[in-house]
Amino acid sequence: MADSAFFCSLTHEGILAVRGPDAGKFLQGQITCNINYLGASGSSLGARCTPKGRMLSSFRIVSVADGFLLAMSRELLEPQLAELQKYAVFSKAKLGDESAAWVRYGLSGADAALQALGLDLASEADSVSSTESLLAIRLSDGRAELWAPAEQAERLHTHLRAQLPEAGLNDWLLAQIRAGVGQVTGTTRELFIPQMINLQAVGGVSFKKGCYTGQEIVARMQYLGKLKRRLYRLSVAADQPPAPGTELFSPVHRSAVGEVVLAASSSAGVELLAVLQEDAALDGHIHLGSLEGLPLDLLDLPYTLDSKREIQR
Repeated sequence: MADSAFFCSLTHEGILAVRGPDAGKFLQGQITCNINYLGASGSSLGARCTPKGRMLSSFRIVSVADGFLLAMSRELLEPQLAELQKYAVFSKAKLGDESAAWVRYGLSGADAALQALGLDLASEADSVSSTESLLAIRLSDGRAELWAPAEQAERLHTHLRAQLPEAGLNDWLLAQIRAGVGQVTGTTRELFIPQMINLQAVGGVSFKKGCYTGQEIVARMQYLGKLKRRLYRLSVAADQPPAPGTELFSPVHRSAVGEVVLAASSSAGVELLAVLQEDAALDGHIHLGSLEGLPLDLLDLPYTLDSKREIQR
């Protein structure tokens, strides 16, 4: 169903809110994307890094009237909130976990359903359309997200179910994998720098915004470094998706050469995104979980890496 029209509840992520007069200034020094690009009709992928450039979280961010909302894996909310609050005491910014206050739906082929709600969403990636209480966000592959206050959940669920088949979260994650969009989870926290999950290729890193935590490492890798590990899309004839962080092995290297980032079931088995050593990926002999594990096949990503284009943001 990942390639057809459907809707599903995005229960795997929560919402971290940053509100107040200094919300933008505060976040600008903490995250990889550029707050100034958002305005009232934009969103962005992004990440927060350690001083060594390792991602503590990845997210989708959207601006609201008095600040910003960041959707990220639920298991990352508590540690990110605790860490950010240490710095927020020096600014007029208030942080909170607003997961319970919001309901979010993933939509595929659902523009008519959005229009019936008064949301005329542009086709450009990262576009935002809003009403007094609803937000719709366009993703890079044409899918959309619908965000709303939690008290509207029953009404919206009824509206969507009348127009679209309801799918499980697996179908949404499979579409995300096919779009080549990686994501940090609790088990992959601090494993990757942004370029390892191709975050710069999907608009999640700005190289013109100035300083933020980890910026020196991220910029150095883009301009001067030789990235030896990056994101690949693969398939495997497995019965169940492996968990994020599951190691991949190369019989040629006789060792682990990467980790699963995201995985979902497909009609042919499992598709996944993984960060792999480039030489191991080129060799093509990759196995799941151990040297004797199931073999994986490389699949295409829907975009190309272009460092000259990426540094224009």
